[in-house]
Amino acid sequence: MIRARNLFLWLFALVLGVAAAIPQPSHAQDAELIGRFGDWDAYTRGAAGSRFCYMVSKPKEASLRSRRGEIFFLVWHRPDQKEFDVVQVDIGYPFKDGSEAEVRVGGDSWNLFTRDESAWTYKPADDKALVAALRKGSRMSVKGVSGRNNPTTDSYSLKGTSAAYSAIGKACGRS
Repeated sequence: MIRARNLFLWLFALVLGVAAAIPQPSHAQDAELIGRFGDWDAYTRGAAGSRFCYMVSKPKEASLRSRRGEIFFLVWHRPDQKEFDVVQVDIGYPFKDGSEAEVRVGGDSWNLFTRDESAWTYKPADDKALVAALRKGSRMSVKGVSGRNNPTTDSYSLKGTSAAYSAIGKACGRS
């Protein structure tokens, strides 16, 4: 099951990466903004049968920002695939092969597996625990190491996570 999920997540990241490369006007037509909640935005895409709802934020502080692509943190639901609370980090550079990303909220931390420029938790229980921490915390850090062996640390505000999470839950029928 973990191997199948990892394959799905890799394929999904590839599709999401291609979608992110689309120029902004076209991209804006695909995603519908549900609302802005503090430092997090909530969106939905697709219609019944293929609905995708997500909350996203960019870091308040990022090391080596000028040498990196898009940096963001997502939590998403895909109800038709019965996938909820999936955590994804896009770091803006290719991770070092075999490395992990570390996400820290308060005194808790999670190691995420990496592929190309993205990272995910190893199991759904970690997704749920991390999302619960996001909703209770005030700051989050994400650490990674690039393929060129450069360490980075990004700091995110968690202001608005509970409201954004509620909004994507409602939009994807999980309130």
